[in-house]
Amino acid sequence: MATPHDENNGTVSISRVVCVHPKIEQPHRVLSLSNLDRQCPRLMQLVFFYNNLMKNDLSLNSVFNSLKIGLEETLIMWYPGAGRLMMMNPNNNNNNNNNQSDGKLNLWCNNEGAILVEAETKARISQLGDLSQYNEFFENLVYKPDFDPNFSNMPLIVAQVTKFGCGGYSIGIGTSHSLFDGPATYDFLYAWASNSEIMKGISAKPLELPKPVHERGILLSSGNNKQQLSKGSLNLPSSSNFYAHDEHNQPIRAMAVQHLYQLIMQATAAATLVHSRSEPSENNYQEKWVLKTYHLSAAMIDNLKRKYLSSIKTGSLPFSTFEVLTAHLWKARIKALRLSKEKVVCLQFAVDTRNKMVPPLPKGFSGNAYLLASLMMSVSQLLDHSSHEFIIEKIREAKNAVNHSYVKSYIDALELGSNNSLPPLKELTLVSDWTRMPFHNIEFFHGRKAAYASPLATPVPQVAYFMQSPFDVGGVDLRIGFQDGITLSAFTQCFLI
Repeated sequence: MATPHDENNGTVSISRVVCVHPKIEQPHRVLSLSNLDRQCPRLMQLVFFYNNLMKNDLSLNSVFNSLKIGLEETLIMWYPGAGRLMMMNPNNNNNNNNNQSDGKLNLWCNNEGAILVEAETKARISQLGDLSQYNEFFENLVYKPDFDPNFSNMPLIVAQVTKFGCGGYSIGIGTSHSLFDGPATYDFLYAWASNSEIMKGISAKPLELPKPVHERGILLSSGNNKQQLSKGSLNLPSSSNFYAHDEHNQPIRAMAVQHLYQLIMQATAAATLVHSRSEPSENNYQEKWVLKTYHLSAAMIDNLKRKYLSSIKTGSLPFSTFEVLTAHLWKARIKALRLSKEKVVCLQFAVDTRNKMVPPLPKGFSGNAYLLASLMMSVSQLLDHSSHEFIIEKIREAKNAVNHSYVKSYIDALELGSNNSLPPLKELTLVSDWTRMPFHNIEFFHGRKAAYASPLATPVPQVAYFMQSPFDVGGVDLRIGFQDGITLSAFTQCFLI
């Protein structure tokens, strides 16, 4: 891992921090968040690298000012980004913060503003080595405001533009996951880049962008499940509460939540039976994880597909890249972890519900529309008794099971849980597909795509992310985290076959 070692080269100096407000002040209001929005009110951070610019003499001041003007313009339509999270009642939409709390996290659109930072380093982008690999130096390229226990004082969007000694730039951006999911974040950043006009010619035509829709609409909880939540403890619903009911009073299972409950019960039982052994604890969840990016070329993916195509049933749809890679990943990860054969393991992956709802969510929906599909089996069944083809079919079945009723059941099940962090679960494999969100294509510098858009360490570091490769058409980059290098090495051997 390349990192600038020289004391001066490795320093990132911040020269100014400003609060950016919408160009046109928006009326104050409280926006109701869905339970999907409330799951992770943390900043998700990306660093965009731009080198080999046509104009290496671009001043930091001009770039900063262009970004500031563009953000002011963008926040007119994307005004929730200038707001703050608060425990507020959405029925009390007035201009002060004295609203009575309804005990839930909602979004106060109050024009408090986003944070934009100007910084500089003598380091050269080339010194950072392979930009696809996580580098601790990247953490210096996204502004991290001082933590305030009163989270209503914390900004929901932060950005830092850093000029490198080579004349290249990075733009590090953090957006609250309670604001946007991946596609909405992509749309927001695309709009901001289009409005910033860095290196854009006078004759360049403005791009037509979808108007964002901030109302959460039918993703708001139905309120069918009411339960007092105890504070300070992990309060998952009992197994009987994983079922919502349709209009005919038939149970609808929130399978992902049910499987998670089963994993936690398994972990609890193991910890009780083997109390003297050193079991994973919440503390080591905070330790540094080893993050690694694997590149799968288009040729490697085609080879994997051909390997399994021979057994596809006549008339069935071909396997998707996501289905093939996810099955391969799950088997490789569980094999690398060397779990006992009787353990139950679970694969969960994010599914976009925008077109799963009835009616579909509106075009431009800006909230969180992703939830988890899930499948579960024993280690023995996964590794010894199930072919890749069988696992791929199960992944497809789990994905197809996500419909309107599943989504409502899932959201209602979240109503019964607490906001406390879950313990680390080796048996849980989490996958998120970013391949339809090519962040590297966002041109903050007009006519120049990012050399790479690197995600920083996330709140759940073991999540596996599939991302488009900016260098290989049809290729995919996999970012995944492990708690130790030994497991990482074992995974490498299992995955890159």
